[in-house]
Amino acid sequence: MKKSEQQCSLFLCPKISFFCIFVHKYMPISMTRHQLIEQIRTKKSFLCVGLDTDLNKIPAHLLETEDPIFEFNKAIIDATKDFCVAYKPNIAFYEQYGEKGWASLEKTLNYIPKDIFTIADAKRGDIGNTSTYYAKTFFEYLPFDSVTIAPYMGEDSVTPFLEFPGKWAIVLALTSNKGAMDFQTIKDENGEEFFKSVLRKTSTWGNPENMMYVVGATRAEQIGEVRAIVPDSFFLVPGVGAQGGSLEDVCQYGWNKDCGLLVNSSRAILYASNGLDFAEKAGEEAKKVQIEMEKILKVKLFLI
Repeated sequence: MKKSEQQCSLFLCPKISFFCIFVHKYMPISMTRHQLIEQIRTKKSFLCVGLDTDLNKIPAHLLETEDPIFEFNKAIIDATKDFCVAYKPNIAFYEQYGEKGWASLEKTLNYIPKDIFTIADAKRGDIGNTSTYYAKTFFEYLPFDSVTIAPYMGEDSVTPFLEFPGKWAIVLALTSNKGAMDFQTIKDENGEEFFKSVLRKTSTWGNPENMMYVVGATRAEQIGEVRAIVPDSFFLVPGVGAQGGSLEDVCQYGWNKDCGLLVNSSRAILYASNGLDFAEKAGEEAKKVQIEMEKILKVKLFLI
């Protein structure tokens, strides 16, 4: 079932004077957990394609177009939409270009089919009104289904995102970068690692219907430790593919009764080729991942 388009909201635009207000009369209502699970069953996939679009890596011929970022994204979406259930633009790749970058992002978001889950990979983390305004940015001005959040500042850096009905907060839990070990695995006086404390605390603020967790694929066995604390939540899992994470390991340790996984792949799909066949090759790579995921879904008896 496609998401309805019946909400209204205000958003800010720098085009006229400094700010001007427009009304979005047809903002899509976000995808529910049930709808997401049904998409996984329908497409036999739990693939999320990361739209980390880098002008230094896209095919040279696109640089001659009016909006190279959008033209690249549009071709990637056309080539991969049958094999994935989510798209995840990394916001930094867009906002670095100011107004033009935000425009490319908005066009990309509007082009994504409405039955595909959308993630603003913004990793915002602040408090009070600031956090609320971040939420408005990605839930009203740009009507994403979800946004990634850094919970380091505590409850008031996360709960403002949970006040938007039908929207999702995706909380950083255990990341795959090298520096993650600087803080996330520090043990408290009871011997519990910090990331586990974060999981226990944040899970009391939301629920599996409005909160997911970022769990890096390169920490395979620790994914199981995360799953033990939040058994029903969905995980957004980066690190499979170019970063060396294993899809099989992720599913071994992170699976739950509803699949519970959105496994992200960015570079391996986006930059499978830098020639005129870039979209075709991206589609082929996405299909390869989808086929592997379908095998796993069948083994797990998810496609009965």
